[in-house]
Amino acid sequence: MASKRDYYEVLGVAKTASAQEIKSAYRKIAVRDHPDRNPDNKEAEERFKEAAEAYAVLSDADKRARYDRFGHQGVQGAGAGGFDPTIFADFSDILGDFFGLGGGFGRRGGGSGMARGADLRYDLTLNFEEAAFGHETTLRIPRLETCGKCSGHGSADGSAPKTCTACGGRGQVRFTQGFFTVARTCPQCQGEGQVVSNPCPECKGEGRVERERSIVVKIPAGVDTGARLRLAGEGEHGRRGGPPGDLYVVLQVRPHARFRRDGSTVFSRESISYPQAVLGTTLEVDTIHGKAPLEIPAGTANGRDFRLRSQGISRLDGSGKGDHVVTIEVAVPHPKDLGDEEVTLLRRLAEIGGHPVKEERTVLDRVKNLFG
Repeated sequence: MASKRDYYEVLGVAKTASAQEIKSAYRKIAVRDHPDRNPDNKEAEERFKEAAEAYAVLSDADKRARYDRFGHQGVQGAGAGGFDPTIFADFSDILGDFFGLGGGFGRRGGGSGMARGADLRYDLTLNFEEAAFGHETTLRIPRLETCGKCSGHGSADGSAPKTCTACGGRGQVRFTQGFFTVARTCPQCQGEGQVVSNPCPECKGEGRVERERSIVVKIPAGVDTGARLRLAGEGEHGRRGGPPGDLYVVLQVRPHARFRRDGSTVFSRESISYPQAVLGTTLEVDTIHGKAPLEIPAGTANGRDFRLRSQGISRLDGSGKGDHVVTIEVAVPHPKDLGDEEVTLLRRLAEIGGHPVKEERTVLDRVKNLFG
């Protein structure tokens, strides 16, 4: 008989792994190798059993301590040769989200046929101003809606669906695989627990038909990329009279050619000349709310930031607007873009300030350099 693998090796964790790390590792293996996902795959079934046995020991502090000290011999008899059947009591936590079981392993719909409609997602792109000031738009959403001809029960003659004979109305069929019982969605009723004997010609017994719905959506001022709006009840209608799902509008904001934002704060850059930086000036700067005066004091250095209060974007919590931050850039022209008088004045300024500059080269000097 082949020797058992180390439990930590089975789960792929270190011996110092926390309880949460052990649980997470087991969940990944269980989801991957679960028999429902791997029918008739004996290797996957064995890996699943091996991982369940390892988790049964390592998830229990007392059993783990005995295993760490004595190895497999320390946990002999801890439930079916080291495997604890009670491990499946945790399946709603370990595997519930993956298999959509919600309230517990092996339950789905309760045989009533009613099921909540699916949630829908709509990706909406806004420009910078629409996100900053709010926007109202109409979305056209294709979705499954209750069939008007049969009122959603799927039957052509108005009769109620009948209990599925294959699963007895449970929506699942069970079979034994190894030493535990596995439940699968009933192939005859597709998990509803009921079947329609005389299907509605409009919806083919589905109880729902696809239609396009126009929905007016109001986007609040201040939203940004990644924001998600939930419209309750605007998703697909549920089966057999089940409640509708929700519609989630996920927002993407296009960048602006001039402005940048971080939350409710807007940023921009303004260029000034060297004389303006030295002597000071007053600018009319663009903000998302229009023109605003900005006083530039004398001696302003390149890269200095100025803050215009409440000229930014509205905060979603209603606590007013953010600010607009203007970064000053001092423009340095190239001499060839200046006139002779401007160059002369700059040279004079340099002389007065005691700042040496390159000597002015005459045409004759250039010719001499050219011909050596």
